[in-house]
Amino acid sequence: MARIRMYTTTSCSDCRSAKRFLAEKGIAFEEINIEEISGADQVVIQATGGKRSVPTFDIDGYFITLSPFDPKKLAESLQLGQGV
Repeated sequence: MARIRMYTTTSCSDCRSAKRFLAEKGIAFEEINIEEISGADQVVIQATGGKRSVPTFDIDGYFITLSPFDPKKLAESLQLGQGV
């Protein structure tokens, strides 16, 4: 399975939806709150072309931002197939 890092903020409803989606699918991930982890916001800004957009995912080095959260797009990125 891919190594998944999800960059979040505390108040992000899209982040909560993404975490719920991953939990329901039994997919392990590392959560990185950009408000709490020094330098994490810079990773997001670099990955998103200058935006502080969350949730942003690092899936084995491939970055994708999903604001608004799109479960189908995340499933495609994780190669989960049609069972979304």
